[in-house]
Amino acid sequence: MTGVDPREPKPRWLKVRAPLSAACLEVEQLLKGMQLHTVCQSASCPNRGHCWGEGEAAFLILGNVCTRRCGFCDVTTGRPGAVDVEEPRRLAAAAKIMRLKHVVITSVNRDDLDDGGAFQFAACIQALRAARDVPVIEVLTPDFQGDLPSLDRVLQAGPDVFNLNVETVSRLYREVRPASNYERVLGMLAYASRIGQAVVKSGIMLGLGETDEEVMDTLKDLRTSGVTMLTIGQYLRPSLSHRPVARYVPPEAFQALGEEAYRLGFTRVASHPLARSSFHAKTLYDGSAL
Repeated sequence: MTGVDPREPKPRWLKVRAPLSAACLEVEQLLKGMQLHTVCQSASCPNRGHCWGEGEAAFLILGNVCTRRCGFCDVTTGRPGAVDVEEPRRLAAAAKIMRLKHVVITSVNRDDLDDGGAFQFAACIQALRAARDVPVIEVLTPDFQGDLPSLDRVLQAGPDVFNLNVETVSRLYREVRPASNYERVLGMLAYASRIGQAVVKSGIMLGLGETDEEVMDTLKDLRTSGVTMLTIGQYLRPSLSHRPVARYVPPEAFQALGEEAYRLGFTRVASHPLARSSFHAKTLYDGSAL
């Protein structure tokens, strides 16, 4: 597909400061010393400087090598290593040291594991629940290849927020997420909404080649599936080997789309170019202005 010329400078609203603050470096050293990964690093998140400067991080469990290759993602694809059974303990210890009030736990896809890594998600939730000051616990999981017992294992551990990103519109799934399935994702969100106690959250990126009408159809599908918390952000191409950016959506268009989302019945919406699932997760959960 053709898209935005990669030689063109990004719009001014997408320019962020590099993550070079003292607080950022301190968090990076802590995570390195405790052998923990963050999605901020592995996915080249444009917000990592801001989040780490605030002393926040989204933990990436089950290693930093993914079994899938999605057209938009900068995480390394390959054969993952063995599951680290001590990882949940270290994650809880890091959250305590950082005095986190809201912890996001996400992972690479682990299609090599029978449960897709659900056991490790549950173990991390349980380790955090054992702390004296229990933070709000948000999980952003893979789709577990549609396996509901795996999803049950995560939900039964008691996360406060269950997030599974739809990422893009149905028409683009075969190109953008060839190992996933639009209907599967909606079905799992609906299941979590019916049987779990967690707030159900999802997110979509703009700029992958979707139309405005397709975006609205997707938001309606998410609401029908029981999603109440939503993030809408701009896709940014990690490298020239990734899918081109089809368009840069201006901030005012994001604002209008956020207003439409509230009219559809979403109760918490972050809709702006730099919105990501774990960026300002606590602020969105608390219902504060973004």
